[in-house]
Amino acid sequence: MDLFDESIVPEHARAVKAEARAFAEEHVAPVAAEYYESGEYPWEVLEAGMDAGLVAQDLPEEYGGRGLSLQEVLGMAEELYRADAGIALTLQLASFGAEILVEYGDEDLKAEYLPPVANNDQLTGLAVSEPETGSNLAGMTTTAEREGDEWVLNGEKYWIGNGVEADWLTVYAKTGDDPENPYGNYSLFVVPTDADGYHAEHIPEKIAMRASKQAHVTFEDCRIPADHLIGEEGAGFLALADFFNHGRVVVGGHGLGLAAAAIEEAWAFVHDREAWGQPISEFQSVKHDLADMRLDFEAARALVWRAADRVEADEDPGYWAALAKTAGTEAAADCAETAMQLHGGRSVLAERRISRIYRDVRIPVVYEGANPVQRDLIYGQAPR
Repeated sequence: MDLFDESIVPEHARAVKAEARAFAEEHVAPVAAEYYESGEYPWEVLEAGMDAGLVAQDLPEEYGGRGLSLQEVLGMAEELYRADAGIALTLQLASFGAEILVEYGDEDLKAEYLPPVANNDQLTGLAVSEPETGSNLAGMTTTAEREGDEWVLNGEKYWIGNGVEADWLTVYAKTGDDPENPYGNYSLFVVPTDADGYHAEHIPEKIAMRASKQAHVTFEDCRIPADHLIGEEGAGFLALADFFNHGRVVVGGHGLGLAAAAIEEAWAFVHDREAWGQPISEFQSVKHDLADMRLDFEAARALVWRAADRVEADEDPGYWAALAKTAGTEAAADCAETAMQLHGGRSVLAERRISRIYRDVRIPVVYEGANPVQRDLIYGQAPR
């Protein structure tokens, strides 16, 4: 069964998508269950992905990357998340947030920090969310205050991918306190993880995507050079919003990969099991369930790929990104729910791939802006 019809994929993105599929089949799928059970960081798979040229390669060629487009990264996401969501997230988090530095940083800062990531000598990450604040970008409380030739950071960040493993993070912090312009109170910084006052520890074990590690990061008078400000002071909110427009399209691809995996598992199970003297697949209700899964998947996939084109062209990007993220991740959740039902009692066995998929689909509906927030964005930014 091949659910990823190539005709919807732009021609320039097909080669990278094929590379990701071959890599996922060889390096990700065979070890997915093992890494889920152990909860260990998949260093060996990550290093193999680096060797294959599939990690941090959305960074521009001038810094050592391949300059992969949004469509190419989306194609990779479909293939990697179909194989395993936890390992896939680790692979795609290796350069998470570095794109902000590409777009808004000055040349000296980019020359210092981007080549090591693009050349797979360093890992990075993005620190936005906080323990008491979810998707409200104008409600974050971590502060950065200017003291002479330094910025001093204080506060906490939570759910930070690679917070322990990374060499540096892009950190979103409050630098102003203007009640009339709350969106102008935030800035972005490059923060080396070996800076004095930086502390990170892994958060407690999750029930899903266990091969991806997130951290609780604290800043206690964490000092960084003044030139580590990315772009202009007070421009962090708008820069981050633009970054998430691209990221949310890719998260739609996370959902598509998981939805495809759920459909594959359901299809294989009902065509290999009998009840009341006939294959389960012959029952009309089962046929309808499988048909509904395909309807959800194909509709979401068409929307996500259309959104990639619109966001890349900067045409109502916030609207299309929210549509893509919501449609892709909710298709995954719906398909996994139906697949669990079709598996019956066996769905709860830990050894079953569908039980892992079912848990994994709960995470993308929340990260990069929970889906209720996406619905606000869809309504508020819909073309009129």
